[in-house]
Amino acid sequence: MLYLDTSALLPFYREEKASAAVERLLMAQREPVLLSRLGELEVASAIARWVRLRELCEAQANQVENTFREDVRAGRFRLLDIEPGDYVRAREWLLARKTPLRVLDALQLACALRHEAELVTADVLMARAARHFGLRVQRVAA
Repeated sequence: MLYLDTSALLPFYREEKASAAVERLLMAQREPVLLSRLGELEVASAIARWVRLRELCEAQANQVENTFREDVRAGRFRLLDIEPGDYVRAREWLLARKTPLRVLDALQLACALRHEAELVTADVLMARAARHFGLRVQRVAA
């Protein structure tokens, strides 16, 4: 099973360097791709940031938001809750000080690990940290 972090998810909804690779990957899937509810929140944050920076107008932002929601409803993605054990694992990783993980990234990785999923990311540091902690990783070129 695949687990997308936000860096791999956003290029599916807005043209970026990794967009073609992410689209090919998602179109080839026969089962839902995993996302955390944290990732869902990060999508909302990114849309708001794009509007603030005038990278998207309101109509475009609404289209991205609606398309994402429809993809979730249609079953393209399966949203996962962050569970108490994910916080414990993320805290342990952060306190180990072996990677440059930030809080939200650590939670994403802990959720992916709990589901024994392969992480898909466009973030080089996230990919390195994931491998360090034993996750399978597929990096999409950004």
